[in-house]
Amino acid sequence: MVQKEINEIGKKAKKASYELAHLGTLEKDEILNGVASGLLEATADILAANEKDLAMADKMGLKGAIVDRLTLNAERIKGIAEGLEQIAALDDPVGEVLEMKKRPNGLMIGKKRVPMGVVGVIYESRPNVTADVGGLCIKTGNVCVLRGGKEAFNSNLAIVNIFREVISSKGYDPDMIQLVTNTTRESANALMKLNTYLDILIPRGGGGLIRAVVENSTVPVIETGVGNCHVFVDRTADLEMATKIVVNSKTHRPGVCNAAESLLIHAGIAEKAIPMIGKALLDAGVEVRGDDLVCHLLTDAKQATEKDWATEYLDYIISAKVVNSLEEAIAHIHTYGSSHSESIVTSDYANAQYFLDRVDAAAVYVNASTRFTDGFEFGYGAEIGISTQKLHARGPMGLRELTTTKYVIYGDGQIRK
Repeated sequence: MVQKEINEIGKKAKKASYELAHLGTLEKDEILNGVASGLLEATADILAANEKDLAMADKMGLKGAIVDRLTLNAERIKGIAEGLEQIAALDDPVGEVLEMKKRPNGLMIGKKRVPMGVVGVIYESRPNVTADVGGLCIKTGNVCVLRGGKEAFNSNLAIVNIFREVISSKGYDPDMIQLVTNTTRESANALMKLNTYLDILIPRGGGGLIRAVVENSTVPVIETGVGNCHVFVDRTADLEMATKIVVNSKTHRPGVCNAAESLLIHAGIAEKAIPMIGKALLDAGVEVRGDDLVCHLLTDAKQATEKDWATEYLDYIISAKVVNSLEEAIAHIHTYGSSHSESIVTSDYANAQYFLDRVDAAAVYVNASTRFTDGFEFGYGAEIGISTQKLHARGPMGLRELTTTKYVIYGDGQIRK
């Protein structure tokens, strides 16, 4: 029964994709600006829907960062609307001619950007993802099929309904965006097998969700990564700057994938840096799990285990370790990290460049918070996810990453001999 429901959604999506793929930039931007206005006008209704989700989350015993990701307020809704307006203001990549060359036989062979087609997204507890994905997909001419978690169902539905109302008001097929209303595991499994209608499937959420999709999907998957992000405080670091960067990376929004989960400190400054940075973290409500030296210098720290070095806490917890060199810090990152976002705080130009060159991650920072790995901050309006894989896309996925290419060939009667 569930597979039948999902197949019907897929059929509608494929049909709508032929219309959306050929809308012009002006038409797509009018939809996005209309949705942005609609979100602001419906703020009270969206917040009422979100209150239902928060009440259910409370009954489910959800706490901390998960609830923070789920929570909407007027300011966050305004930010979502601004993100859609920013997407509308960006250049449309669809139709961009990447190359055109003339062959000796007279054929003109070119390559241009085109939409993916139908994009499926399975995600957890973040209603802003609904608008981000909808906006990016509309701009790039892609139909989207959204399957959010049950904990955010009412909020997701309220946002999708505004998209659909605006699309319908413009005279287009509202099935350009659809929300799967069945939030059971069976619906996610059915989407993973929807090869006939989905062109790509993107999971956004915790490690368990991402692994399940990567391992079980027969639809091509773009893997958005778990974020075990590190901040390395080098021997020459400005400790005031380092403290601000570490605290911001950890506490600005601890429940997101670009939040720092691990702190590495050079042994040469450990005696001064650990008490200073550690106290700031503790004052911000962060539990520090450290190695022997960290626990010795910061008495309120808890002893870390091997598991801590590889854990994405998504909470007010950070692991902390002292390393003897830049090379040791990088080796630790490559052993335990997730190739997401890594930062070095240093005053040494050579060390900064070495870190940038040697660390294998989607985003590598010098003297800045890991929290900037974000489509909005990178100027994309939003992102459909942050890819940690290396095929097709890596890092925050904006408009270009939601397109593919096709060859266009002009002839004047050529036949192959």
